[in-house]
Amino acid sequence: MIVLTIDQRGSTYAADRVPELLAELARLTRGREGLVVPFERTVGDEVQGILAAGRAGAELAVDLTLHLLRDQGWSIGIGVGEVDGPLPVVSREARGFAFYRARDAVERAKSRSKGMSVAVEGPQPDAPDRRKPAHGTPGHGTTSDDTTSDGNNTAEPDLAAEIEALLRLLAAIRARRTPQGWEVADTLASLEDKPGRQRIVARSLDVSEQAVSQRVRAALWQEEEAVRPIVVRLLAELSSSVIVEPDAVTGPVAEPPHKRKKMKRAKS
Repeated sequence: MIVLTIDQRGSTYAADRVPELLAELARLTRGREGLVVPFERTVGDEVQGILAAGRAGAELAVDLTLHLLRDQGWSIGIGVGEVDGPLPVVSREARGFAFYRARDAVERAKSRSKGMSVAVEGPQPDAPDRRKPAHGTPGHGTTSDDTTSDGNNTAEPDLAAEIEALLRLLAAIRARRTPQGWEVADTLASLEDKPGRQRIVARSLDVSEQAVSQRVRAALWQEEEAVRPIVVRLLAELSSSVIVEPDAVTGPVAEPPHKRKKMKRAKS
């Protein structure tokens, strides 16, 4: 599974933003597939949630991570691995390798500059919760010591490091985006992916199509859109390599009792 541990940056000298974050995460995850145990405050200014292994959980994890990095007020640790079952209602009662890795990841992320503070930890090929390749099937033209017949090394790549590098690359692109670039990017993201989107954006923003095209190029919007699904695919692959998963959660995820009370008060 995938665990996201989120820590507020500079919280010693700033107001507590965790309630604001929890409300935002609830909004962003509402109706989305991939959420297993809702986000909640675990300790101090830290928030944690559990996402499913596979594509739905990976896509949600990437979306949430990039959204929070844009805010620049959070450090995000992504941990991939086994979560001990049965799953609890609240994440602070859960245990497993995914949580230990998310903890290590968020500690690394804290040392990075704002807007770039993300790290990813996952099971290495020899980890106890990592599924091993079938014995004797290293691939065409390979030998059992992870080398090809011509001597090239074919050891498994460090997927966690690759995911982290790509997330930081996307974060760097987004951190340099101007307000005008974000205006176009956000409008494009709200529209269905089909021909004529830029024309719709131009009308919506009351600018020329040429101006929209220039902003799209400057914002590196198309480059981000090309890289994003690669990150999702790699994270889905890594999370699916975990051996043991708790029983699948079906239907809507139950909200912890204290969150249900808060939601009722907010409506009144």
